[in-house]
Amino acid sequence: MAQPIVKYTLNKKGQVPSWINTSSSSFAGQHGISGNKDGYIPRYEDPQDIIYLGIAVGDVDPDGSPDDYVGTISTKSALTTYLKSVGNTLKYKTVTATVTGVQTSVTTGLSTAWNQENYSGGLSTSTTSKHTVSGVGTLATISTSQVTKVVVKTDTTTGSSEATTNTPITIDAASTLSGVSTSVGIVTTSSTEPGSGLAVTTTTTTDTTSYTYTDVVTSSETSTSSTTTDGVTTRTDTVTTRETGNYETTYDYAAESTRLWDIYTALNS
Repeated sequence: MAQPIVKYTLNKKGQVPSWINTSSSSFAGQHGISGNKDGYIPRYEDPQDIIYLGIAVGDVDPDGSPDDYVGTISTKSALTTYLKSVGNTLKYKTVTATVTGVQTSVTTGLSTAWNQENYSGGLSTSTTSKHTVSGVGTLATISTSQVTKVVVKTDTTTGSSEATTNTPITIDAASTLSGVSTSVGIVTTSSTEPGSGLAVTTTTTTDTTSYTYTDVVTSSETSTSSTTTDGVTTRTDTVTTRETGNYETTYDYAAESTRLWDIYTALNS
């Protein structure tokens, strides 16, 4: 009895079908993608709206198949074609974290200098020039938006007041900001003051800023060492700062197809 590569959904209970091989020598739940098309009545309803790749425990019954069975992939070429279809829709990329910058700062001094309540000297620091490299591929970017300013103006028959809240954009020091644009929304509401019944008009102006930044993260670690000579202890702290960027390269569909096909072949050998 063969164990074919199949496309399937969860069952109506939201569970992996019992006829999918979920052992460690198989694969399941791979390359999930919606089975529905935008703008149309859904062909697959929740929880059966995502189509996965897996290996079945046996061939499909020629007299009929369960509703969580979508289809069989019988050749490696067909598998590659299907992966490309899914990947093009989901915009597959291979992302590799790459250390692109390293800088070291070394601080040395007697242990007594380190423990001063009010620092008066005795420590010396040297910092190396930052060593930089470029990763393979294109540095990934992240596009997002946030509310950066809210102004609330309140007008009453006795006067007006205004309150402003600013929320600046914050990104990693090693990241680069681009594509900044701001849209403004204004909402006006009317009400009355409790008790007095006086009219109150509140105008809220909201600035929403869209922006893009490079996917780079800065991290640092500190190591401490001490040496004692003739009863005098010298302490050295070394701070290593690293900049790590995520680089995108073209997804290797052939390699992924080979990986899955090899699992299928070994299982059926």
